[in-house]
Amino acid sequence: MPRKPFVPGAALVVAAALATGLTGCTGSSSPDGAAADAKSGDAASSSQAAEPGRYQTLPEACGLPSRKAIRSMLPGDGQDLSDAEARKVYGGVADITYDTDRRVGCRWTRETTAGTRHLGLDIQRVVSYDAATSDEDKAQGIYDKKKLAAQIPSGGAGSPSPAAPSPSAPKGKDKGEGTVTNGAEEKSAPSASATRKAGKAPSGSPSQASDPSADPSADPSTDPSTDPSGSTAPRVLDDLGDAAFLNDKLVTADSGVHRDVTVVFRTSNVIVQLTYDQWSTDKSMLPDSQELQDKARSLATELSDSLSE
Repeated sequence: MPRKPFVPGAALVVAAALATGLTGCTGSSSPDGAAADAKSGDAASSSQAAEPGRYQTLPEACGLPSRKAIRSMLPGDGQDLSDAEARKVYGGVADITYDTDRRVGCRWTRETTAGTRHLGLDIQRVVSYDAATSDEDKAQGIYDKKKLAAQIPSGGAGSPSPAAPSPSAPKGKDKGEGTVTNGAEEKSAPSASATRKAGKAPSGSPSQASDPSADPSADPSTDPSTDPSGSTAPRVLDDLGDAAFLNDKLVTADSGVHRDVTVVFRTSNVIVQLTYDQWSTDKSMLPDSQELQDKARSLATELSDSLSE
C-alpha cells in the first residue's frame, strides 16, 4: 500500500489547535484566579503589620541614674568614704545578661551600723514576634501581669488595696520567718510614740506601748496609715511613664526588719522595675515608708525622663 504524503503545514495547524485548547482549559479554571487574589490579600495583610516599639536599644544600667540620686538613696552613718570605696558603693554592680539590647540591670548596696540599704534596677526591652501585636501592646501585657502579681488595685491612689487585711485578720508570713504587711498596715510603733507625745494613752496594753521590742505591726489600727486610702498604700501611679504602680511591704523577720519598695513603669516597649529596701537590725526602728517611697519615685521619674530624651 502506498504511504500517504507527509504535510508539514497540517502538523503545525494541529499543534496550534492543541495548544489553544489547552490554554482555553487553563484559563477557564477559577481556582488559579482565587489563588492569585489570596496572595494579593496576604501581601496586603503583611503590609498592615503592627509597628515596632520606640526603643531598639537599651542604655547602660549602672550609668543611667545620676550619682546624686544614688548618694541620696544610699546614705551613710556620718563616715566619709574614700575614693575607692565611693566608686565601689555608688558605681554599682551590673547584672550579667546575654543580650544587652534586650535586658540590662544594676545593683547597689550600702552597709551602715544601723542597717543596710539595697537598690536594684532592671530594664527590659520587649519585642513582639507576632505581626498582629505591637511591641508596645506586648509590653503592656507583661506590665499587667506584674501588676496583678503584686495585687495592686486598678484605681488611682485613693482606691482601697485588696491586699490590705482588716486589723483583726491574721498577718501573712514571709516563708515562715516573720510578718509581712504592705504600706497601708504598718508604723504602729511610731504612731504609738506620737500618741504618747500628744499626752494620750496609746491603744493596746501598757506593756506593748512601753516595750520597744514588741512586734511593731502587732496593732496596725493604732496608725492612720492603716487606712488603705493613705498616700503610702500600694497603688497605681498616674504621673509616671505610660503606666506605673508602686508596691510597699514591711517584713518582720528574726534577722531584723526590712521595708521593700518597688516601682514598676512602662514607657512604650520598655519596662523598668526599681526595687529599694532598707534593713534594720533593731526591730524597734521601722524603716520609714514615706522616705523610701519618695526617693524611689524620684529616681523612677529621673529614669523615665532619661529614657524619653
